[in-house]
Amino acid sequence: MLLWLAAWFSRDYRFFHVFQYLTLRAILAALTALVVSLVLGPSMIRRLSAHKMGQVIRKEGPLSHLSKAGTPTMGGTLILIAISVSTLLWGDLNNHYVLVVLFVMLGFGIIGWLDDYLKLKYKTSRGLSAFNKIFWQTVVALSVTTYLYMTMQSPIEANLLIPFFKNIAIPLGAFYIFWGYIVIVGTSNAVNLTDGLDGLAILPVVMVGCALGIFAYSTGNIQFSHYLLIPYIYGVGELIVICAALTGAGLGFLWFNTYPAQVFMGDVGALGLGAVLGTIALLVRQELILVWMGGLFVIEALSVILQVASYKLTGKRIFRMAPIHHHFELKGWPEPRVIVRFWIITFILVLTGLATLKLR
Repeated sequence: MLLWLAAWFSRDYRFFHVFQYLTLRAILAALTALVVSLVLGPSMIRRLSAHKMGQVIRKEGPLSHLSKAGTPTMGGTLILIAISVSTLLWGDLNNHYVLVVLFVMLGFGIIGWLDDYLKLKYKTSRGLSAFNKIFWQTVVALSVTTYLYMTMQSPIEANLLIPFFKNIAIPLGAFYIFWGYIVIVGTSNAVNLTDGLDGLAILPVVMVGCALGIFAYSTGNIQFSHYLLIPYIYGVGELIVICAALTGAGLGFLWFNTYPAQVFMGDVGALGLGAVLGTIALLVRQELILVWMGGLFVIEALSVILQVASYKLTGKRIFRMAPIHHHFELKGWPEPRVIVRFWIITFILVLTGLATLKLR
């Protein structure tokens, strides 16, 4: 929105040309989202508390979590609002990649909001049924991947890139539609499973989002892409604005979500942000790198899958409790220790993932 205004003023005032630079708009997007989060956060927490939007704690969870009952949830709404406002202000709204990511974020955010609302309405840890949740996630994800496949400008956009190899790419063809669906839905639900401790999910989301912003900027810049031996995709660099907005909004939310949390993200935030990461990774052709950088999310999801499979097949549990962060809690680790150590692991994974930009 402001980009259009700056373009209009730049006809008479050369200073406004500076707003055409992606890096400046990304910085401004991050700062705007951060300010929006910090300013709206206290009032949103008060409203959630006034409307008794308190977290319902599942009885089978760790006993230490019972004290968290009643803490306001659905705080992820604050993150989505901050990202949306910041992107609308500083992003190029003529860029269809930007609109696609916003659509996915809001679509999955609405699904998460309904899930949270039903939990609060019926005072239970169960919200939308698993079938309904997956059904609507499928509708949103397949709509987006089908649109992206039909509007591709180059065959490279449907190739699966292999890290560390500059000349190896697997053409996906129409399978891209289903592959993209797996990436988006899988990442969304993996982030949701990770969101079980105060601040545990949001900082890894921020770190992975920052890294994807670097990938987006490099992929959308013809000189950088040629130097780094990665495919050039016209227009995808604009996604750095959304990544920056996610960073600012996430850090602003962490101000209130850090241990002991004043507000929880809820499914509205976790599903929406996870879908954003999956969609951006798909657009910049770095799905496999996302698996590595988001290794924490992968481990959390796998721990649940393995726990359920083991119990159904053998009647025994692999972990004391799943997702795996609860396993370490029950081993005696204090909650802050679990959180910070998982953050450190994500930081290492993100840095090594970024190293693949040059190691080819």
